[in-house]
Amino acid sequence: MPAIYPSTALKNQQREIKEIADSEIVYITENGRGKYAFMSEDVLQRKIDDAVEQALYEQRMAQALRQSRDDFENGRYYSSREDLMAAVRDKRASHA
Repeated sequence: MPAIYPSTALKNQQREIKEIADSEIVYITENGRGKYAFMSEDVLQRKIDDAVEQALYEQRMAQALRQSRDDFENGRYYSSREDLMAAVRDKRASHA
């Protein structure tokens, strides 16, 4: 469950909020509505790194799908599991 505190807690519970912010995002509300996100620089860097990794993963998956569609459209596919496994064995043998 995310850490959510009212803005008054920034004054009254500083130590507690800072301790939590060292490991996760602390959400600060004003008048009962979400307003701010507070976190340590380490947490921020982890969030950035995770977002970059996710974006790169999505980019690689999109490229793989484009390549797969191109292969299929150009007749580069296998009609049976056995044919696929034989092609994998051949490819592995050529790289060994």
